[in-house]
Amino acid sequence: MNSLFIMTILILIISNIFMILSMIISKKSFLDREKNSPFECGFDPKSSARIPFSLHFFLITMIFLIFDVEIALIFPMIYSFKLVNTMTLMKVSFFFLIMLLIGLYHEWNQNMLNWTN
Repeated sequence: MNSLFIMTILILIISNIFMILSMIISKKSFLDREKNSPFECGFDPKSSARIPFSLHFFLITMIFLIFDVEIALIFPMIYSFKLVNTMTLMKVSFFFLIMLLIGLYHEWNQNMLNWTN
């Protein structure tokens, strides 16, 4: 118990020494104009770098991620056909797919799947 405490203290001291040394050794320029510019390439941008992106693109991305995660949840169901009662697994799979189709129908009703309005 005592050696564990000494080892923990030693690790904390060594890591703090390395952090302090890295802060002292590193040269950081906080007021560098190029580093503060949005592009960091040395020339002035032609337009603003803070243009808002399309909200519709964000929604399409979220829909893709949701369906991607749901597909990842379906794969273990396929493997568990051997391990679980077939009727129970079929009911759970059917319920899961119905929920996916209801979500897809709702997105279709809200016109989220149309790229242009």
